[in-house]
Amino acid sequence: MDSPTLLLTNIGQLLTLRSAADGARRGASLSDLGIIQDAAVLCLGGKIVSVGETKDALRDLWLKKNRKKISEIDCGGRVVFPGFVDSHTHPVFTHPRLVDFEKRISGANYEEIAEAGGGIRSSIDGVRKASKTALTQKVRAVLTDMARHGTTTVEAKSGYGLSLESELKSLEAIRAAAREWPGTVVPTLLGAHVVPPEYRGRSQEYVDLVCNEMVPAVAQRKLAQFVDVFSERGAFSADETARIFQAAEKHGLAVRAHLGQLSETRLDPLLRYHPASLDHMDHVNDADLPTLAQSDTVATFVPGANYFLGLARYPNARQFIDSGVAVALATDYNPGSSPTFSMPMAMSLACTHMKMSPAEAIAAATINGAWALRLAGCKGSVEAGKDADLAVFNVSDYREIPYWFGANRCAMTVMNGVPSGHLWS
Repeated sequence: MDSPTLLLTNIGQLLTLRSAADGARRGASLSDLGIIQDAAVLCLGGKIVSVGETKDALRDLWLKKNRKKISEIDCGGRVVFPGFVDSHTHPVFTHPRLVDFEKRISGANYEEIAEAGGGIRSSIDGVRKASKTALTQKVRAVLTDMARHGTTTVEAKSGYGLSLESELKSLEAIRAAAREWPGTVVPTLLGAHVVPPEYRGRSQEYVDLVCNEMVPAVAQRKLAQFVDVFSERGAFSADETARIFQAAEKHGLAVRAHLGQLSETRLDPLLRYHPASLDHMDHVNDADLPTLAQSDTVATFVPGANYFLGLARYPNARQFIDSGVAVALATDYNPGSSPTFSMPMAMSLACTHMKMSPAEAIAAATINGAWALRLAGCKGSVEAGKDADLAVFNVSDYREIPYWFGANRCAMTVMNGVPSGHLWS
């Protein structure tokens, strides 16, 4: 898509997220938003070329000479920051899981619902029967809704087909939808989501299928950048996860994992594979935090799942942050445990239930999300040379973004230099 030359002016608060440090934000640096008041941002060819104060931008000789060729957007004192990087989503499914929702309300837990035929397995039939065209349309609609809430980069997992054919079809649908969306999509193979019904009692055979057929086929077709595993009781053991990581490594794919959602898994054996991110992290051994803090692996929290599952316990974000672990936030958009498009809602939950400050939540949802996808060289902050990904919010103070929970205050996004949405008064 063509990227016009854009000049955003009269920005009340510009959260640049710029940092002199190399690496993901940790500890106190998580609160450093690099705020510029009354700011301006110039974007050319899908890239940010200049960031500063509005008064300086308007004095610039090049801008004066080329003003008529530039699409100027007066932000009217609103807050602008790098577009959200949603680093954990499951957009390839066909139907909401309303039965699960009702059963959970009546008292059934996650595992009881799964044993009754609900949960992840209940989404399999829909994906297996759906055409690639239908799945592409579904993913494209999800991406559009996410952009309306300020998200410009999305990690998108397969994982509801759980057969070679259906996992490839899901990833092909992600690729097709990504080509029609101006934002950035990072595809992930989640063939190891759960053991599908036809392999019940034969989990090792299914792991063989993932390692020997799915991973090689996905790598050959360049359909994914990551391989993910749901490492959990009732899903895949730490040993099975390590086997799948080995297969991914052999075929040149990076790894990430769902970890510690329902029970504790020790981290050392998996950190050997340098996962980009370990997600959920509700149950973690305290002794593992120093090792995690010394690694480049990001701990990604998905509090929308805790909220929707009605859990009293959330990840101990303060302990992670105080230990020096790099943390990120994501929606975990999926039909069973977190059906939300909204990164602001994830931020609000992180503030209210995990005691992260609004500044920490912003950094976790932008620059650290970019580190969780290994895209921090081009995403997650507003600085010259990076992709022109911006979110404009109809608020005057960034703390309002998590404050107005359940409300969408996003007025506009810019994705790779392409504006979407309209400012309002």
